[in-house]
Amino acid sequence: MNIFIINGGQEFAHSGGSFNTTITNWTVQTLVRNGFETRVTNVNDVFDPMVEAENFKWADIIVYHFPIWWFQVPNRLKLYIDEVFTAGHNNGIYRSDGRSRKNPAINYGTGGLMHGKKYFVTTSWNAPDTAFTMEGEFFDQHSVDEGVLFGFHKMNQFAGLESIGSFHFHDMEKGATQERVDNYEKEYKEYLEEVFYFENQLS
Repeated sequence: MNIFIINGGQEFAHSGGSFNTTITNWTVQTLVRNGFETRVTNVNDVFDPMVEAENFKWADIIVYHFPIWWFQVPNRLKLYIDEVFTAGHNNGIYRSDGRSRKNPAINYGTGGLMHGKKYFVTTSWNAPDTAFTMEGEFFDQHSVDEGVLFGFHKMNQFAGLESIGSFHFHDMEKGATQERVDNYEKEYKEYLEEVFYFENQLS
């Protein structure tokens, strides 16, 4: 299977994007060891949107790695998505919004061209996981995927992609001890192998 990995960890202000580069390396190491073909893009690099659209078309699964900045994707990743998905219009990513002029009230979001392909996402946060799970805490007991990433998941669905899972790294500024990173590495690699083993069996 072909796996296209997008490192969305951005170099900006106090952020060097180093943790998402580490996650990207964990992903490549794990998938290559298990026989997958990989390509990697770093959004900090100069990119050609048409070339990146070809990477989406080549892939069976797209993997996104990015930190959450102000409850959204970083601006460089947003630029990447805007330009690459535009390059993919009638070019493997999406055809239209799915509606017809005869009945424009229905079928919005069904014009994707990536049906049969899937995606996987990781995010990294300063927020602890308890901010999402404890009553009275900031995210009102809404999960990352149900809340902040709702629009991101719908973007991928619009293109016809199906989610195969997500993994979220919490408290990675104030709580980023070496022990915590080591535990996350073990947990993440085990989860990744489980998810991709299952997908490989289906293919």
